[in-house]
Amino acid sequence: MKLVAPLNAFGRGDLALAGGKGANLGELVKNGFPVPGGFVVTTAAYDLVADGHDTRTYFENVEIPPDLREAITGAYAELGGGPVAVRSSATAEDLPGAAFAGQQDTYLNIVGAEAVVDAVRRCWGSLWTERAVAYREKRGVDAAEVRIAVVVQRMVQSEAAGVLFTANPVTGDRTQIVVDASSGLGEAVVSGLVTPDHYVLDASGRVASFTPGRREVVIRGTAGGGVVHETGDPATGEALPRAALAELARLASEVAARFGRPQDIEWAYAGGRVSLVQARPMTALPPAPVGPLNPVQRKVGSVLLEYLPVRPYPIDMTTWLPYGPAGMMAEVAAAFGIKGVFEDFLQEEDGVVYRLVPRSPRVTAGLLAIPFRLVRRARRYDPARWTEDPRFQTFLAANRELAARDLASMSWPELIRVPRQALDLVRPVTDLRTDYLPGTGLALLRLLVAVKLLRRGALFGELMTGARTRTSDANQALEELAEEAWATGALDADPMPSGFAAKLRDFLAEYGHRETVSPILVTPPTWGEAPEIVLGTIRVLAAKPPTPVTAATTADGAATDRAAAEASGAFERLLRHPLLGAGRRRARVVRWVEAARAGHAFREDSHFYFTLPLPILRRSLLEIGARLRDAAVLQRPEDVFHLRLEELESIKDLARSDECLDGLRAAVRQRAAKREELSGVRLIDPRAIFPVRDAGDAIVTGTPAGGGSATGPVKVIRDPAEFGSLTSGDVLVCPYTNPSWTPLFQRAAAVVVDTGSAASHAAIVAREYGIPAVMGTAGGTSTLVDGQVVTVDGDAGTVVIAHLSGDADPAGSGGDAVAPVSDDGVGTVTAAS
Repeated sequence: MKLVAPLNAFGRGDLALAGGKGANLGELVKNGFPVPGGFVVTTAAYDLVADGHDTRTYFENVEIPPDLREAITGAYAELGGGPVAVRSSATAEDLPGAAFAGQQDTYLNIVGAEAVVDAVRRCWGSLWTERAVAYREKRGVDAAEVRIAVVVQRMVQSEAAGVLFTANPVTGDRTQIVVDASSGLGEAVVSGLVTPDHYVLDASGRVASFTPGRREVVIRGTAGGGVVHETGDPATGEALPRAALAELARLASEVAARFGRPQDIEWAYAGGRVSLVQARPMTALPPAPVGPLNPVQRKVGSVLLEYLPVRPYPIDMTTWLPYGPAGMMAEVAAAFGIKGVFEDFLQEEDGVVYRLVPRSPRVTAGLLAIPFRLVRRARRYDPARWTEDPRFQTFLAANRELAARDLASMSWPELIRVPRQALDLVRPVTDLRTDYLPGTGLALLRLLVAVKLLRRGALFGELMTGARTRTSDANQALEELAEEAWATGALDADPMPSGFAAKLRDFLAEYGHRETVSPILVTPPTWGEAPEIVLGTIRVLAAKPPTPVTAATTADGAATDRAAAEASGAFERLLRHPLLGAGRRRARVVRWVEAARAGHAFREDSHFYFTLPLPILRRSLLEIGARLRDAAVLQRPEDVFHLRLEELESIKDLARSDECLDGLRAAVRQRAAKREELSGVRLIDPRAIFPVRDAGDAIVTGTPAGGGSATGPVKVIRDPAEFGSLTSGDVLVCPYTNPSWTPLFQRAAAVVVDTGSAASHAAIVAREYGIPAVMGTAGGTSTLVDGQVVTVDGDAGTVVIAHLSGDADPAGSGGDAVAPVSDDGVGTVTAAS
């Protein structure tokens, strides 16, 4: 194997020998791109010298074997001697998600054979700096598998140099090229020593925008080797002529096409000629803009963003996403003649979910027959009696049987079948939803039309809060736990009082399958797996003495909680309508209200039961992950989330080490690195779904979701682990919500959410609790700051800085008086007019 070879001896397939930088430059040289001549000191040479050592100190002192020294100095002589650039080229540089930019060393303007040999040795040593080691550890790159080559190229004494991106790194726009340029060597731009000239170009090189730089420093090579830093002159004008920009744009498009993905390119300009000195894949690149979305796409997108607050893993994409609630919604919609709404909305790159694109529904020919099917199903399937359906009872029994099985005692063939068995459990609930939703929809529509005709449309939402649901049961149970915690100090006792602990165990046994983050993902923990989240919620509810609630009863005499008491008041106001005196008309409206509430409860409760298989699926995957860890395939059981279900099912025997297991190890490492790269990249720009609108002095705007207005201090809660930091009277600002968040609404003054709409779960529950809600703000969590006192207007969809000096109408709420925040930080809520 060659120890030293010219650049044109390598291509993209030679990563293991030439490292990422060397392999990419070799590919460019082979295809005629303007790359300065050079050679590669290969990883074979590194192995020869390293001899198993992995410290920087070792390489600073090691002697290079005579044959290798002769090969390096000979290749340098063939270049013609003179100044060269010596750059590290590690084998890990081509991993998806790990650019390794700046992690190993570069030495510029090196002159003389001995200086070149010394620079090569120092490049090898830079593989083992604390910086480089920490970078690899963070991305899960096995140190034993990393080796380093060194690229030596003729030095370009550039008049101007810099970096270009073949796609816009901020917006993700693949039709734009971004160039940063400054005078002298490109190191000033790469290392961030200067504010460069900043160009945004189209593919033809036309300048779309230009921002001049400041040239704080200019780096130049010296005649005897090395570089000097000079003070720059910002008045010297642009660094590049327009012809050079056009050439950079042409080369950018061709390089990106050659490598099949957007590239990060270092370049130099001298004597009217552009040279390329480095090319690597762009990392952390946002998805390309989705373009204008139609109203239906924005509506679908608002639902999807609420369901996907975190990036799905490959195991999500092949288990709970296609078979859980999202898959169910797709099947139900298809049964009613609408396809494509919840299908293929996530795109993957390098095996990792990269982008969310809301789809437009496709209407099938069968849609014409849907009204007849809806009426037939609505007559046959009464939502008030859905739990009596034999399919529901069969589902519960099958779920109990699978949940009771001992996963740890199973053989591998038995265990690997459990995920599919758990997914098969959800089929009956999908069928139940298909059959009972028509009755739900017709009951809700009938009542809505009735109250509109009676000019009592504003009562519709309050009437629905009278429906008893499993979510309201859970919230009531949390309130009871909070009352006991407040009375006994159970949350601060160590150990926790046995009575309270027993009630907490009972609560988790009943409700522990509920999701903490998303109902359509299997990877986040459930309540039962993360009891600290439940305890955080109880702590919020127990922060103040419990507020007595006047009991109320529904038409059938059942006792209700506070929300139901308010619903009862709405019910009574409806029945006092002059047209609803005693008689059949009044009785009919009572039946309609009860039917609509039953439909509302069915929609909520069927979701509650639908997620019963979720912890079974999750436990089986983690048990699989634990066994793969024990077989040295994974480092942690949770790393199984980086694999797809079909990949796991392809493992026939864990005792055998074969190419299948080796491939899975590599896939996990690469996907983990890619996921780390994308950690700060959004699946879609929320502004595409929730366009920003001008609302005067509002600092945040969104969709009005009702509830009047309220003033209080901001508390940003980004995930359920932070529930315990909310205090009574805070304005809850969060990126998303689901049923796990709703207990917080009992103490929050208002809620402001990045995602969602007026019909989303958070908005409905907020209206039930009578607190203002603003949904779909796109950036509330990034704009509002903890402790900032704001007024939230749920009717206008605005958040403004509160006026605490007694100014009139601080919220712009049409005259409602809003009291300032009291000394204890508790905000005041005013009812909607």
